[in-house]
Amino acid sequence: MKKDDTVLTMTTASVGGLILQNAIPTIITMMVTAIYNTADTFFVSQLGTSASGAVGIIFSLMALIQSFGFTIGMGSGSITTRALGAQDLRKADRYCSSAIFLAFSLGVLFSIFGTLFKSSIVVALGATPTILPYAMDYAKYIIFASPFMISSFVMNNQLRFQGKASFSMIGMVSGGILNMILDPIFIFALRLGISGAAIATMLSQFTSFCILLSMFIRKKSMANLSIKCVARDLKTYLNIITTGLPSFFRQGMASVSGIFLNVNAAKYGALLTGFAMTSAETADAAVAGMAICNRTFMLLLSVAIGMGQGFQPVCGMNLGAKKYDRVKDSYSFLVKITTVIMSVFAVIVFIYAPKIAQSFRDDYAVISVASLGMRFQSSVLPFHSVIFATNMLLQVAGVKKGAVFLSSLRQGVVFIPLIFILPHLVKFFGAEPMLGVQMTQSVSDLISASVALPFVISFFRKLGAEKK
Repeated sequence: MKKDDTVLTMTTASVGGLILQNAIPTIITMMVTAIYNTADTFFVSQLGTSASGAVGIIFSLMALIQSFGFTIGMGSGSITTRALGAQDLRKADRYCSSAIFLAFSLGVLFSIFGTLFKSSIVVALGATPTILPYAMDYAKYIIFASPFMISSFVMNNQLRFQGKASFSMIGMVSGGILNMILDPIFIFALRLGISGAAIATMLSQFTSFCILLSMFIRKKSMANLSIKCVARDLKTYLNIITTGLPSFFRQGMASVSGIFLNVNAAKYGALLTGFAMTSAETADAAVAGMAICNRTFMLLLSVAIGMGQGFQPVCGMNLGAKKYDRVKDSYSFLVKITTVIMSVFAVIVFIYAPKIAQSFRDDYAVISVASLGMRFQSSVLPFHSVIFATNMLLQVAGVKKGAVFLSSLRQGVVFIPLIFILPHLVKFFGAEPMLGVQMTQSVSDLISASVALPFVISFFRKLGAEKK
């Protein structure tokens, strides 16, 4: 399909069909990515509770690395898709090429500094003394893979925003499947332990990088990748970063909140009663349990995120073409279908939470912590339709301040105070403080959904006024 044909389709065909057409490959990509992350947790959990906790610790580091990729990818992709909708192909080429160049450069810097300060970083992420050795072994390979990881996320988002979600899916899914195949081979067959899981992840990220790069080299994208198109002015890069800041806050805050979650889970997990375990063992069980809980919901939320990402190129190109009724229709469709899907997931997880937790780690303390956390989070799962849809709408529309604020709520502005307040609050009412840790994310999600509503109402009112 020619470039003009793609834009024409995006601005004339049924918005529901377009969103699903773009969302399905994106959801597959997100699901496979989440599954191979979950597979790491599953296979590493067989090595012991401390090893399982290490995955939760390094997940915060991976979220931080990925936040750079999402920031550059979502920022440049949002600008690129609007430029394509307005038929400004030169601008689209410039932002696409500049973003990929910036991503790889930042990845190299992250790899250098991460290697130099690896020990301090892992301790800061919340590793307990028993988890630390495992976390160090895992971290060194993840840090080395930073340039490929960040660049892959940028190229994935660029292809997706250009309406080429099937091509981005090929690159990301291939790496994910390879990771799942290599995990048991490296961990158990080659007896590399937790280092084997990290090596498998590193190789899968490099594979995805090569496949995605080949899409641009073979001209499968709407925007061209060329060294000649890389911007020499600071303004272009600042525009990419500021437009992508919501993604940085969303992913970066996930990393920060993960650190606070690990620290508080270890702190209050050590105070858990009712288990024939030492305080150090219950602390590790609490960290491992919350890691399993978060990985499970990362898998489920990948569907909501995938639906939102399927909506973004439709929204962006119609905004660029000034077809505002289609923007509103696409948002409405997204919220309705995501609410239905998340409601189904909520019921299933609430009922089967203990069995889901047990499939990762057959440890009574770990199962108890994880299953209660899952039930709290499943109770507010349908509200994520409004959270993600509104955030992605504002970001693709270039409403920078609103998008940044909303993206910082769920795992930042609201979550961080709650993770410290709720343990003391539930203790005041006679419950164990760990309960406050387990319910923090669900309370934060409920508040975030409530705050998102005024933003979307205001956005469409302004859009309606501009149409007149």
